[in-house]
Amino acid sequence: MDTTGRRRNPYELTEETPVYVISVAAQLSGLHPQTLRQYDRLGLVSPDRTAGRGRRYSARDIELLRTVQQLSQDEGINLAGIKRIIELENQVAALQSRVAELQSALDGAAAAMQQREAAVHASYRRDLVPYQEVQQTSALVVWRPKRSPDQ
Repeated sequence: MDTTGRRRNPYELTEETPVYVISVAAQLSGLHPQTLRQYDRLGLVSPDRTAGRGRRYSARDIELLRTVQQLSQDEGINLAGIKRIIELENQVAALQSRVAELQSALDGAAAAMQQREAAVHASYRRDLVPYQEVQQTSALVVWRPKRSPDQ
């Protein structure tokens, strides 16, 4: 199923579909196949595996390979640092997804609460409890009980 809850076509290609063998992935990312194997061993990029243990890279994996290369060459970050950056970015993405789920649940609960509140308000019997606005006044009322004739 996809993120909208619909069944996915098993033949539909997405950016996460592992379709590229290591030689094609190396060409697309501009890296040597041995570099891809090293990145896999270090856990920087983890391609899917076929039944024969061959690596299959997705478009997302290739984009990640390009990012690793850019961070390494242009930014001068070592591979351990890049691995930590990737882990933190994955954590952020997972947390953002969770926040979106919780926000959706909260919105649903708020809507349900508003419906229940409206139903309760609609059930009030206004003929029994008339509503009158209380007016503030500075008048003083003095009450004196009536005296009974015996006193």
